[in-house]
Amino acid sequence: MKFTFYKYQGTGNDFVMIDNRQKNFPKNDTKLVAFLCDRRFGIGADGLILLENHDKYDFRMVYYNSDGNESSMCGNGGRCLVAFAKHLNVVDKKAEFEAIDGYHFATIDTEGIVSLQMIDVDKVDVENTYTFLNTGSPHHIEFVENVRNVNVKEKGASIRYSDLYGKQGSNVNFVSPLENDKFAVRTYERGVEDETLSCGTGVTAVAIALFENKKVFQNEVAMQVEGGELKVKFEEDNGTYKNVFLIGPAKFVFKGEIEIASY
Repeated sequence: MKFTFYKYQGTGNDFVMIDNRQKNFPKNDTKLVAFLCDRRFGIGADGLILLENHDKYDFRMVYYNSDGNESSMCGNGGRCLVAFAKHLNVVDKKAEFEAIDGYHFATIDTEGIVSLQMIDVDKVDVENTYTFLNTGSPHHIEFVENVRNVNVKEKGASIRYSDLYGKQGSNVNFVSPLENDKFAVRTYERGVEDETLSCGTGVTAVAIALFENKKVFQNEVAMQVEGGELKVKFEEDNGTYKNVFLIGPAKFVFKGEIEIASY
């Protein structure tokens, strides 16, 4: 097998992109996807994304975690896929596409900043020690004094595999305040089973959780992740969060061709 691939990253969250409009990629080959994402034996990435034709929108997004399994929505992956679609001349300044969680709209400017509309959120569970909500992927959020002092992989895994979330598990985010109404976020991602440099659905969930817990009162929140900075904008209407946008850079890294004999 031989594939042309493109590598993209959004604030350090990196992805192997493949144009699958001709339906050449073996989509059910979990081991192949895991191999391509492997940082030692393959290309290396947090996930793999296929761009496919759609009969109504500009394209379809098919997302796999680095463990090889198709997964729930990936915000940074969606932003990177918009940049990839622009590179392929599938879209120009605006994009409409379908992902596993439904319809998405996005814009991309000349500097490569992608503003991606996320799904509406109408349920936020605020508990004594954590907040939980789904922004296309499930997210557990804990507010801490300083995220630098958290062992994200160890504590994140213990929560992800706990009885609280059962077999499905959850992504886990730790948040602490910085200056000027900015927040630091570190995320443990299920499917990657480690901390990633950034998680788009995670910072989206964090922004809503901050507002729901009255830690911010504005509807635009800046967040520092390990790989850079992202912004989230939203509108709150009687407990429902609408017009939620994840905003940040999506950058092309390199293009290559891989020929696979065995894996």
